[in-house]
Amino acid sequence: MTQSPATPLPPPEERRRLREAGSLTQAQVAVRVGASRETVRAWESGRTNPRGRKREAYAKLLDSLAEADVAAPQEEPAPEREEPAAPLTPAQAFDALYAFCAPALVRQSYLLTGRRELARESVERAFQLAWQRWPEVAVDRDPAGWVRATAYEYALSPWHRFRPRFRHPEPPPADASDRALMDVLLKLPPPYRRTLLLYDGVGLDLPETAAETEASTPAAANRLLHAREAVATRLPALADPAELHRRLTELASTERLRAAKPPTVRTGSERRARFWTRAAIAFTVALIGTTALTVRTAPTHYEPPVAPGAEIQGVPPRVAQGALSEAETELREKLRGGMTSGPERVLPLSR
Repeated sequence: MTQSPATPLPPPEERRRLREAGSLTQAQVAVRVGASRETVRAWESGRTNPRGRKREAYAKLLDSLAEADVAAPQEEPAPEREEPAAPLTPAQAFDALYAFCAPALVRQSYLLTGRRELARESVERAFQLAWQRWPEVAVDRDPAGWVRATAYEYALSPWHRFRPRFRHPEPPPADASDRALMDVLLKLPPPYRRTLLLYDGVGLDLPETAAETEASTPAAANRLLHAREAVATRLPALADPAELHRRLTELASTERLRAAKPPTVRTGSERRARFWTRAAIAFTVALIGTTALTVRTAPTHYEPPVAPGAEIQGVPPRVAQGALSEAETELREKLRGGMTSGPERVLPLSR
């Protein structure tokens, strides 16, 4: 089976220029081609390219915008030269990224875990880590994807089951259809649930989904098919991917999930960084003190250990001192009356 040649597309910069010339937003383009706003943003940045029917629809839209741009009058008054805007500070750039991504990430984390508090905590921890590594995250090709992957990893960590407040499930959604969909999602294995959310919920392409889940493209495709099959088995009305995408969006939007303010997240990140820095310093000082004490009190030469005592057999028991016998008395008198000097003292006597 041969594939038809891909429809040519203009460069990413030209795609964005044509959309802006047509006074269209990324959301409006996403609706026309049947994709998500994040996917259109990825197409315009050159990070990914559309495929299949989405590529054909996107190419037709760009062609129509290009024709309208050519038909527009070329002689226009030159716009007034505007002064370049001042560059954003790191805090302002972080706050802008947080305001853009945090609300959606909280809802997505809720679909992954079914826990409202854990969803908020996962997003806050992800942005706290992003603020600690802001020089690295700020120059990343997709800062929103970096934060999303970190939040998903924290939300799906198996260690949460040992925390006391997360041992019992939270109240399910009020609507019966929402409860059924949430129950189906939570019964999927975490990798399948994450793949389904990224592809059918967020709207990423299959290679992007595979890269974010750290899997090969065939493995991500198999996970997606099995997850869709499991959802369609329990809820036949959601067999259509478009309907599934709509229901996932509605389920995440029904809950009142609010993220913390950006200054609060930055302050918490700095406080956490100070705490771990002081803990590392205290541990290092304690280790140095223990090493110095060991060196000071350690012996400077080898001292062999004292051998353990052993029991000796055949020794007569000790008895108390008593009166001398007659033979002992005679021997004592003989010794006292003997010579006390002279060579005879040391010579043996023959008997």
